[in-house]
Amino acid sequence: MLYATAAHVDLDALGFNARQVRGLVGDRAIMVAVKADAYGHGAAAIGRFLQDERLVDWFGVATVPEGVGLRENGVDLPILKLSPCFPEELDAALDAGLTLAVAEIATIDAAEAAAARHGAVVPVHLKVDTGMRRIGCEPGEALALAERIAAGRHLDLQGVFTHLPISDTPEGADFTRAQLAQFLAVVDRIQAARAAAGRPPVPFIHASNSGAVLGHDLAGLTLVRPGLLLYGYAPDPAVPPPVPLRPVMSLVSRVTAVKVVPAGQTVGYGRTWTAPVDSWIATVPVGYADGFSRLNGNTGQMLIGGRRYPVAGRVCMDQTMLDLGPVGEPPRPAPVAVGDEVVWLGRQGTESITADDLARLMGTISYEVLCLVTPRVARLYDRAAA
Repeated sequence: MLYATAAHVDLDALGFNARQVRGLVGDRAIMVAVKADAYGHGAAAIGRFLQDERLVDWFGVATVPEGVGLRENGVDLPILKLSPCFPEELDAALDAGLTLAVAEIATIDAAEAAAARHGAVVPVHLKVDTGMRRIGCEPGEALALAERIAAGRHLDLQGVFTHLPISDTPEGADFTRAQLAQFLAVVDRIQAARAAAGRPPVPFIHASNSGAVLGHDLAGLTLVRPGLLLYGYAPDPAVPPPVPLRPVMSLVSRVTAVKVVPAGQTVGYGRTWTAPVDSWIATVPVGYADGFSRLNGNTGQMLIGGRRYPVAGRVCMDQTMLDLGPVGEPPRPAPVAVGDEVVWLGRQGTESITADDLARLMGTISYEVLCLVTPRVARLYDRAAA
């Protein structure tokens, strides 16, 4: 089947990035964030590839359906749901063999009850809030909660973790170091109490997102949680990563129409772009329903024939118009033709448009640019010939 618009996902680039991360973290376990459909890349295929190539050890998801979907598509590595479940989600989570996050008495007790219903001992990871202020227990509560987990018959404290909100920028270095020091002090208290009680140490201690993997001391951590790095981008585009990365996803479409718009006439909804002279306009079947944000109206660009062309007017739900330049006098032929390839993310010839480029124009971050790509854009998975 031919697709007018498709996302080409380069699995070789994904493998390259995973190996770069492995070189940075040594023998620590790697948990890759595959939430939000693997940042728009397609969680099932990404998960199977990383698993089959033995490049990672864990996956992290945001929702129970995300974890269930991985299981239904053949992923059998451990999967952590990174936030606590609602009580009504627990049976489905345990049926899928997901590892649970807990953060307070209520989520511990609910997980214990669900595990008892299943007649199982279920691994859990205790989330500690060291400064993100999103979810997690206070550091001073963590030891008591760890002991509550240990007192139950159906939970196994397999991990303790926190999250770092500003590990990706130089100005966040002091805050992040303080977070890590506080977190590791909490872990030391938990491990000491377990040793005194004759229990084994908690094996998985984790805090490092992509920013921390790139720029912070990993001492004391036994697992890291990169996300964006695997997909080919550093979390702060102003700080070059210490290792090369290869963007994994390219977004490609084709020209569907080319026409002359006379001088003084407008293009698109709201009539926000007016042809300064007789101009060639191309239409591309890509819009905000595909993930090319409306914020790109009159600011974004796409590549055709290795050349950048600016967006003319507002981005529509399903289509975007590009300014190909003046017709000229005498009239010159259109520089592109119906059917020509259009790249809205990726490389064409010597030119490229990255997620960082799009994010800068949109006033956002590369994470959002990638996650905006919607399910109707076909994902095509590419590998170099063996």
